[in-house]
Amino acid sequence: MEEKAIIQASNLRKHYGSFVAVRGIDFTVNAGHCFGFLGPNGAGKTTTMRLLTVQIPPSAGYLRVLGMDTYQHARRIKARLGVVPQDNNLDPDFTAIENLLVYASYFSIPRREALQRARQLLAFVALEDKADVVVDKLSGGMRRRLVIARALLNNPDLLVLDEPTTGLDPQARHLLWQKLRQLRNEGVTMVLSTHYMEEAAQLCDELVVMDQGTILANGTPTELVKQHSSPTVLELRIDRADPADWLTAVSHRVNRLERVGDMLYLYSSDGEELLCELRHHALSALLRPASLEDVFLILTGRNLKDPLTITTPSRSLGS
Repeated sequence: MEEKAIIQASNLRKHYGSFVAVRGIDFTVNAGHCFGFLGPNGAGKTTTMRLLTVQIPPSAGYLRVLGMDTYQHARRIKARLGVVPQDNNLDPDFTAIENLLVYASYFSIPRREALQRARQLLAFVALEDKADVVVDKLSGGMRRRLVIARALLNNPDLLVLDEPTTGLDPQARHLLWQKLRQLRNEGVTMVLSTHYMEEAAQLCDELVVMDQGTILANGTPTELVKQHSSPTVLELRIDRADPADWLTAVSHRVNRLERVGDMLYLYSSDGEELLCELRHHALSALLRPASLEDVFLILTGRNLKDPLTITTPSRSLGS
């Protein structure tokens, strides 16, 4: 059965004067999927989220959300969206349930129905015992869960989450992931931006990796690891003075090699054999499966601006 496209974007661009924030990206989000935008700070993720939620108009390109053109039907699209912004823009002087009821009034939801939905959603995000607590007294994790509850009040056809767990402790982050997975399993279509690799792997059916306003790669988390990395990564911590001449003997068995400070990263298909041969050269050694974080670092680099690939003695996968 053909999947229904909830979002379609082609050559989508956004610039502010001479600064280009989004540089002609293409993607499709299908109904019932969680679609992710993964990238470092400044990659263009938040600008893309603002385009999708019709907060700003595109500078060029084609964008349809829920089957409607964002230029012509902004109000109708907004009425069918649930939005979780980066900031907790709750009213700090209102209680949790008051925040939900005020928000419900923006959608003309009758008071009795709004109260019923609000209590159901507070229970869903495990805040039923905090209904009458002033928002200013809630923890950061509780506020994020309340923002998600608020975004679901109007039974949205599309839930857009812009870095929903930034700044949360691990316990709060995992609880939010559990709630978002539950929504995905219930068929809610979600678009998520994040710079947490584990978050993307946990939640996304499909994702794109963005950097400097462009899409570098797209696919499922598993596909991206297969396409851009090796099955295993051997991490070796060595003496900084070691010229690592001993790597020459195994260079033909390494698909990619990076040296960052006193760390060597060897991407290979026979990591166990390499570990046995090289561990005595290292101060410490770790062999692990490749992950989405490796894909992220291969595509966007290890420093804050430019890629830092030191050596590629054989070939770089995905090139």
